Amino acid sequence: MKVYQTNEIKNIALIGGAKSGKTTLAEAMLFEGGVINRRGSVDDKNSVSDYREIELERQASVFSTVLYAEYAGKKINIIDCPGFDDFIGEVLAGMKVADTMIMMINAQNGVEVGTEITWRSITRLEKPAVFLINQVEHEKANFDESVRQIKTQFGEKAIIAQYPLNPGIGFDSIVDVLKMKMFKFPSGGGTPQILDIPEAEMEKAEEYRNAIIEAAAESEEALMEAFFENGTLSDEELAKGINQGIATRTMFPILCVSGKHNQGVNRFMEFVIENLPSPLEVASTKTAEGNDLAMQENNPQVAFVFKTAVEPHLGEISFFKVYDGIITEAIDLLNANTGSKERLSQLFAVAGKNRQKVEKVCPGDIAATIKLKDTNTNNTLTSSKNQGVKVSPIDYPDPKYRTAVKAKSSSDDEKLATLLKDLNNIDPTLVFEHSKELKQVIFSGQGEMHLNVAKWMIENLNKVEVEYYAPKIPYRETITKSAKSTYRHKKQSGGAGQFGEVHMMIEPHIEGRPDQTEFPIRGKDEVALAWGGKLIFHNCIVGGAIDARFLPAILKGIMEKMEEGPLTGSYARDIIVNVYDGKMHPVDSNEISFKLAGRNAFREAFKNAAPKILEPIYDVEVMVPEDKMGDVMTDLQGRRALIMGMDSEGGYQIIKAKVPLAEMNRYSTSLSSLTSGRATYAMKYAEYQQVPSDVQDQLLKAYEEEEKDED
Repeated sequence: MKVYQTNEIKNIALIGGAKSGKTTLAEAMLFEGGVINRRGSVDDKNSVSDYREIELERQASVFSTVLYAEYAGKKINIIDCPGFDDFIGEVLAGMKVADTMIMMINAQNGVEVGTEITWRSITRLEKPAVFLINQVEHEKANFDESVRQIKTQFGEKAIIAQYPLNPGIGFDSIVDVLKMKMFKFPSGGGTPQILDIPEAEMEKAEEYRNAIIEAAAESEEALMEAFFENGTLSDEELAKGINQGIATRTMFPILCVSGKHNQGVNRFMEFVIENLPSPLEVASTKTAEGNDLAMQENNPQVAFVFKTAVEPHLGEISFFKVYDGIITEAIDLLNANTGSKERLSQLFAVAGKNRQKVEKVCPGDIAATIKLKDTNTNNTLTSSKNQGVKVSPIDYPDPKYRTAVKAKSSSDDEKLATLLKDLNNIDPTLVFEHSKELKQVIFSGQGEMHLNVAKWMIENLNKVEVEYYAPKIPYRETITKSAKSTYRHKKQSGGAGQFGEVHMMIEPHIEGRPDQTEFPIRGKDEVALAWGGKLIFHNCIVGGAIDARFLPAILKGIMEKMEEGPLTGSYARDIIVNVYDGKMHPVDSNEISFKLAGRNAFREAFKNAAPKILEPIYDVEVMVPEDKMGDVMTDLQGRRALIMGMDSEGGYQIIKAKVPLAEMNRYSTSLSSLTSGRATYAMKYAEYQQVPSDVQDQLLKAYEEEEKDED
């Protein structure tokens, strides 16, 4: 395979909602680019992109697929991204390394909520974008309405570069205002006739062309001067202006295609080659320290692993983009994240499950290697001269769906832990933790579908049967007023006895509130608790009632009870303990005696200090179509949500609320059901708040029943 230089490479990501036809378009591009000699399809389960067993079963993309096509002496790297929001991690990985985002719009449905969410990521990452309206051959296709929605949602920078002459059944012609020609396609797709634009369409075509010329002229001062001087731009100037306008995000051209019938695909690929920016023409990728990566062949090597996958009969395959230097076969590089040395024994250009060996990879290009020892997604590989340089990482969203998971057979527990770690290495949006507090393994992701796919992989690819079940909520316990207690621990059973007596007063810890003045404070320990909040321990002993050497034991006893709160066994937090008196025995007092006395005194005081249960509250942001607003609001209020405000964005409403985590179980499924899959949401931990009294009563009762069952 030819080695492509940086200026001969175009990197695009196909992004859009489910069923917008990304995989079908990718298949047609590979066919037109000569990578495959026969087009497959999603329906026939033989596409190059959706080749994994889970994707064949679901007939939808679950993973991003790295592909390429060779066209007009150039290389187009294509990343076909999943359309469901559950797999946003795969989309963000594609966005990281692609230079232009191809936002695919289903001509039947127009702009969908998934498109909105993806656009927000494109805007945040400041990535160039092109809109491609697909499925214009469908009987319900509405190109004009799709354009109207694009402009409404994303602004007037979206400019028509093509439009279908006859959308719907019988579609076969595109009017291209860049070439000012009509492309008429044969029924099976492929090479079109290039004809003059019909007279009836000329006024419309010229109007669109003038708009795109004006937008192109605005991309550079010299082009603007040429436009004012001549009233137009030459074809060469227009191409330059479009290239710069796309690269600088001052222009988002709108094109159209029928991926299913391969009509307009070769013209789209020509547009990619002629008008989209190369890796040298977009904003530089930054290192983690904020420095630019230069994309120069003679620099020390820097490559970024944006995706890891496991392939049958091949093992782990790592996909990377080169940002500096040339990567050659059998090169030794350092993992800047782990410090490990890695040998890239083989290099491949990848088109789905098809792999073509290459000898070297130039800056800006995307390739793959296999069997790296200690390198995962989001790692940077560098030469020894660049040791310590790290490419800025992919910024993944917080999980929003959680479940508890366990192996059905306890003999598989260790294997399950390894598999969960492997899944996180492949997909960092799949997160797990062994919760000591909840005594559960908590498995989190972007939605129920996301975790169901992970379960399928564990069970079908690794033959470990697992069970998902409701996760416990990490409640906290605290107090709302001060209380005193005295506890004497006394034990005599022959030989040395045990004796320790502790008097304490506990009170709520409120940041900034002055210390109590009832007892003199002679010493202070402030413990920042691993689970949040604080424990303040005051030594208020006067006259040596308790020897100072026993105070650490008292604190240890209190900490033990903080780890298993008196109400429900949850962690306790934000408490001040004042130990002000006690008694010792000259022979029988020891550390264990005072640890037990301190623990029990704390427990008794806690129960008399108006204890409250705290629950985790999350900031939840729901993007919902206006017509489903009422249903979603009603559902949120039923989940004890506190509505904090609302915004609008295009035809969607954004509801901002604070919702208890306990009420968010299976919310993604409920929201999808309420809105027919048109709404999406994000959630992030905010704070702990007291639960309502009726909820506290339910939790106390449930804990009592649980304790009885264990007895």
